[in-house]
Amino acid sequence: MAHILVIDDESNIRMMLRIALTHVGHAVETAADGYEGLERFGNGDGWDLVILDQRMPGLEGLEVLREMRTRAEQACVLMITAFGTIDLATEAMAAGATNFLRKPFTVETLRGAVSVALGGGRDVGGVPPAPYSFDLATVNGFRLRSMEMKTAKDGGISQEFTVQTAVGAEHTCHVSLPAYVVELVKAHADLDEMPGKGRFWEALCAEALANSLWQNAEVPTNGTLVVDDLTSGLRHFIDAVLSGAVK
Repeated sequence: MAHILVIDDESNIRMMLRIALTHVGHAVETAADGYEGLERFGNGDGWDLVILDQRMPGLEGLEVLREMRTRAEQACVLMITAFGTIDLATEAMAAGATNFLRKPFTVETLRGAVSVALGGGRDVGGVPPAPYSFDLATVNGFRLRSMEMKTAKDGGISQEFTVQTAVGAEHTCHVSLPAYVVELVKAHADLDEMPGKGRFWEALCAEALANSLWQNAEVPTNGTLVVDDLTSGLRHFIDAVLSGAVK
């Protein structure tokens, strides 16, 4: 049994989370906004997990998260949001969150994500992972692990990942960057070679896969994700790398 604090301004969401989690044996307390949440959180002692909504009146979730991390560096925080892109997740990861859920989600997805969060996964001396590294985070209950990268003769890139579901099942997933997308990336960056070389392309593939899991809450069909365009989200990621936001 875990002691869980739920912070969300929507009463129906708080009730759903409390019922779903107490049903499987957890002790759940709730707060209706960020101020009340921080008051209940205190110095973090006694809380195994905080489930934190992003969009709330007064203090938004990221502000609450940053304050919690100053009080309890190892606080375990699962953020939930209705935002449609992965951008918030990357920003929250930089602030110290390691688990993310996108609304709406099922009770099974919630319980699975909570189980993964309580199982640990952050052991980096209190230092949050780089904003583009999803190896230490879960997205909608899925955990990514980078495997093998291959470069085709035409310059295309294929990155293999192991995707672990909330119930522990593992899937192999390949993210493909066709040669023309690789060239689009270089053109956007105005560079012949990207910083970090292979690590950059691995991270870009992870960004694309995490965004797919965020949007769809399921592994891509046939275990393959083909990136067929340079989306605004990927452009944002590239700009973050080039600006030095990602080390």
